[in-house]
Amino acid sequence: MNTIRLTMAQALVKYLAAQRIELDGQERDGQEVALFEGVFAIFGHGNVAGLGEALYHVQDTLPTFRAHNEQTMAHAAIAFAKANGRKRLMAATSSIGPGAANMVTAAALAHANRLPILLLPGDTFATREPDPVLQQVEHFGDPTISVNDCFRPVSRYFDRISRPEQLLISLPQAIATLLDPEHCGPATLALPQDVQTFAYDYPLAFFAPRVHRIRRLPPDAFELRQAVAALQHAKRPLVIAGGGVHYASACEALAAFAQVRGIPVAETQAGKGALADSHSYAMGAIGVTGSAAANHLAEQADVILAVGTRLQDFTTGSRALFEGSDKVLIALNVGRFDSVKHHALPLTCDALIGLEQLDAALGKWRGSDEWREQARTLKHEWAEVVRSVTRDQGLALPTDAQVIGAVNRQAGSDTTVVCAAGGLPGELHKLWQCSGPGSYHVEYGFSCMGYEIAGGLGVKMAKPEREVVVMVGDGSYLMHNSELATSVMLGYKLVVVVLDNRGYGCINRLQHATGGAGFNNLLQDCRSIDAGAPKTDFAAHAQSLGCQAESVTGIAELEQALIRARNASSTYVIALDTDPLPSTQEGGAWWEVAVPEVSKREQVNVAYQGYREAKQRQAH
Repeated sequence: MNTIRLTMAQALVKYLAAQRIELDGQERDGQEVALFEGVFAIFGHGNVAGLGEALYHVQDTLPTFRAHNEQTMAHAAIAFAKANGRKRLMAATSSIGPGAANMVTAAALAHANRLPILLLPGDTFATREPDPVLQQVEHFGDPTISVNDCFRPVSRYFDRISRPEQLLISLPQAIATLLDPEHCGPATLALPQDVQTFAYDYPLAFFAPRVHRIRRLPPDAFELRQAVAALQHAKRPLVIAGGGVHYASACEALAAFAQVRGIPVAETQAGKGALADSHSYAMGAIGVTGSAAANHLAEQADVILAVGTRLQDFTTGSRALFEGSDKVLIALNVGRFDSVKHHALPLTCDALIGLEQLDAALGKWRGSDEWREQARTLKHEWAEVVRSVTRDQGLALPTDAQVIGAVNRQAGSDTTVVCAAGGLPGELHKLWQCSGPGSYHVEYGFSCMGYEIAGGLGVKMAKPEREVVVMVGDGSYLMHNSELATSVMLGYKLVVVVLDNRGYGCINRLQHATGGAGFNNLLQDCRSIDAGAPKTDFAAHAQSLGCQAESVTGIAELEQALIRARNASSTYVIALDTDPLPSTQEGGAWWEVAVPEVSKREQVNVAYQGYREAKQRQAH
């Protein structure tokens, strides 16, 4: 057998560099590209001598990118994969200890959102000869446990490589998990620092270039017949589009299906942008942060076809929006786990193939004329609401909705908006008018504060030709902003709009809605030596990180600043003060947030009664 003697770390990076993928979808069928764009790395004693030295020698085929925080570099890698429809990937490596622990949050985010990332945390010595080493967490009853065991519940695949030859088995399994349409998520290979440096005679065939193609699961014939029969009896059908529509490259197929069949389409956070807002049957967002049009149709629909969505509580209104016994729910999903939720008729298959085969089997069936006309009327009415709440009212402290309107008006068809946690994702879900696939990138499966700027970097790395606009609140900005410096260093320009409502405005509103007093959210309501924390100069801070930046007041100034930002050559940050109290009341649905049964505050007692009444509408 022809072999090559390499360290485990050298073998790992050589294998990653040899992996390629055949893309599909619009204008790129059959195109082969590198599977891995590169590796984000922050080195420490647990990975610098082994993996770091190995990465140094493959920079031409597997670039290494330096970041400023392990969590956010992993967020950038996850965003890169999401923006590429889960078809191209990145890896992230850290040392053992705090570096590895930082990446656990990102692993959870990737797990919740079913997004691929290869995590390569260093680990303690397999030999245990120098134990306890710097940063080692000693478990008194189990010496095999390290910080990296925290990755187990938030990884789709986990292994600790204790011998160099184990890569031959484990590394292909990790790649298979990353590319599996059903089990996609983070794969973690914990790498003891001594084992990284151990040599082994690896078969040369292991490093032969391999071209992957993501498999497409066809529907079961019986499940397809069930779904077709249900739809053919429908008078008031509705489609709910989830992230799986994007990942299956099924956006065009869905647009055609909706047009031909006369079916209105509502979108989840992950599914938003599957249809351009201009599409005749695009009803906008559904659920807790949904449009009045989509939610009204969901309540009235007799058959709902949920495509590529895990049907979480924000989509279903905590199981109170469209769970009536008189409705039929069809769950078209590549994952069995998701296709049987909510007692649905399962249609377990790839979204593109499933839509194509449904369309072929439906004959001349369409939704009723009355239903289509109702959808058109509701779409027009909601468009008027959006125009009203997003227009400039000349306020010194504009609302989030008005800021969104300004950014949306300045956005071209080449713009991708990026956001994550807080109130902004809800307002964006309701109000942002998408130009089509790729125009909307919001992480709301894990709703992780601090994803925004790092996520924007990952999107820009994936799609450098697009204008990437990050919308972020002051809370998330202060939590994680250091990848602004990385974007400047790497030359990936972002436009970042910082909405400063001086605290955690979203949770402050929820606190009041559940009867609580303003407490520990807005800075003015926090323990401090005087009236809240000092006012942060976000523009000055961004400038200190190498960005161009300015502060503005009101919407008119914001719109002019957005023009300057678009014409800038490097990352540009715009900060403005906003009103922390208002949110868009139109649209939306109930969301279950538990309220205390007993409280000294009468407002809490009143909220509890409303909570109990709302739960009566909830399906069980």
